[in-house]
Amino acid sequence: MMTVKLLGFLTKRSGLSREEFVEWYEANHVPMILEETPGLVDYRRNFLPETIAGVDVITELTYRDRAAFDHAMALAVQPPASERIAQDQDFLFESDGVKIVLVDERGGPIQS
Repeated sequence: MMTVKLLGFLTKRSGLSREEFVEWYEANHVPMILEETPGLVDYRRNFLPETIAGVDVITELTYRDRAAFDHAMALAVQPPASERIAQDQDFLFESDGVKIVLVDERGGPIQS
């Protein structure tokens, strides 16, 4: 069984300080995503120390398999989940600041 990983390259909305952005993301956005997109097996947020190439955070969402990913995405695009997610994204991110891609992850932990 092969996991499915989605990467998000996200730009914080201007007007939010980095601290406000991180605080809202962790306290509000993360719990909402966990609730609205079931099946996640790993959810990592990589906050950059400063905006680099228009990116403030690289988010990794890993699902156990393609079926789990497809199920989560099907739920996320239906109201009320789609409305909650869109409203939160409007608050957190620039309108063109959400770029998402599925990746073919290779490698893993290094054993020494």
